[in-house]
Amino acid sequence: MPHYATYDGVELSYRVLEGPGNAGPPLVCLAGGPGRDAAYLGTLGGLDAHRTLIIPDSRGTGDSPPSPEPWGYAFPALAEDLESLREHLGLETFALLAHDAACATAQAYAAQHGHRLTRLVLVTPGSRLQGELPDDAEEIFESRATEDWWTDAYVAVHTLPTTADMAEVRSLLLRAAPMGYGRWEAPQRAHAATEPDQLGPVPRAGFWQGVDDPARHALLDRLPEVGCPVLVITGDRDALAGMRAGELVAASFRTAAVRTLHGVGHYPWVDEPDLFRPVVEEFLERGYDPEAV
Repeated sequence: MPHYATYDGVELSYRVLEGPGNAGPPLVCLAGGPGRDAAYLGTLGGLDAHRTLIIPDSRGTGDSPPSPEPWGYAFPALAEDLESLREHLGLETFALLAHDAACATAQAYAAQHGHRLTRLVLVTPGSRLQGELPDDAEEIFESRATEDWWTDAYVAVHTLPTTADMAEVRSLLLRAAPMGYGRWEAPQRAHAATEPDQLGPVPRAGFWQGVDDPARHALLDRLPEVGCPVLVITGDRDALAGMRAGELVAASFRTAAVRTLHGVGHYPWVDEPDLFRPVVEEFLERGYDPEAV
């Protein structure tokens, strides 16, 4: 895997995925978790067919080494790693896609380096950065109580907050995994099975380190200045982030569209790749257009 030297000299890794029809500019893709190996993104439902995907491993995940300082795991610092990657790639501007917790990293990058972005796609974001935690994800979870997996997932979800042992945490996450998908079939099961071994407890714990309310508000105050088109994608079966969080994130920007995908959970490229991929491709090609999105 190729590497780049970030702002403090640490050598971080990234993957380059290129399909046969790579005519468009590259798309940089950030993995969430937080602290999860970027391998779980796969090809994002085949987005690599027409566009080169640049997928970095954040500090302490995948092939990237740990951060020498604890604050290096916090998402504002991860945003500066992204800026170092941009410089390494020689890109004056670029399109950025982020999933899950990495949407906070992407927003921090947009706040500091928004002039570098041509498009910003935020996939199933949470809204902790916005200071609100809507309860519609719980409502979505409760609405699926008739599904076979639900009772075991319910027990796992309510056991997690009191569990410190990482081996048990990984087991509980696997039991709770169905709530992150629109349905629980072979592709979803295979994707979920990779999560326990992909989570890094140290980068996960450090993701919000040092981000107090003044820092959070300072970041949010700059988001309305972001000039590039922004698309927020949510899933109406996402029992992890819900849909309302995406609306709150979109409201932080001057111009942002929200597209809710039906029958889709927290990983839309796994549930409905043929629905997810065209939405992203069209947005990357055309930008925000109410008639298009």
